[in-house]
Amino acid sequence: MVEGDTRTSSAVREAGGARPPMGAELYAAILSRILHSDLGPGDRLTIDAIAREFGVSQTPVREALHRLDAEGIVVRHHLSGYRVRPKITREQFEDMVEVRLLLEPAASRRAAERMTPAELDELAVLAREMRRLDDERDGSAPASYARFSQIDAQLHDAIAAGGRNEYIRDSLARLHPHVHLFRLSNSAQVTSEAIDEHQAIIDAIGARDPDAAAYAMRRHIDASARRFRRGFASDGASD
Repeated sequence: MVEGDTRTSSAVREAGGARPPMGAELYAAILSRILHSDLGPGDRLTIDAIAREFGVSQTPVREALHRLDAEGIVVRHHLSGYRVRPKITREQFEDMVEVRLLLEPAASRRAAERMTPAELDELAVLAREMRRLDDERDGSAPASYARFSQIDAQLHDAIAAGGRNEYIRDSLARLHPHVHLFRLSNSAQVTSEAIDEHQAIIDAIGARDPDAAAYAMRRHIDASARRFRRGFASDGASD
């Protein structure tokens, strides 16, 4: 996948099984390697090399890399393929947290007022899947960590969608917060502590309590920020 690297990704084998992986599965596999630092900032990814490694055409590879490029995880360089972007800076991190604190409690408040029973059921399904992944996860399971980050993003997007304010939902989607945050740390705390926080948000929305929903979301974002902020401290940055 990286130029000069002939290793085969177990994450793709798990995702794709016996058949060649498609774009979404290649995306998940590449993301899992980036989240676990198997691919680091500046590492080069070429379409031809990835296609040969996984026995697929260039189309699903382009699809996966285009999605990662749109999310700010990789960057395309003319005539030289893609490279992994650096992690977000401390300043970018704090700006992202500030925007989330402005928008997501408001989205949760509206979700408590406007979500349908079917949409609430969807939140419960996502929360159960995150708990299952957390229960099964260990340090040797990068694919599970990547999958957790994707479902985490889906849950937050579902809450924003349930609030029926497309401006808020679109603004949050453009941040791609979860893929950036989950690059900062792969500690078990990142997943395990989020489980109960998510449940508190879901319970408040289900109880049709806008104030409680907004408060639970704010507490979750604050707690999440504290967890991921440690990633900067481990790199020698001040906290």
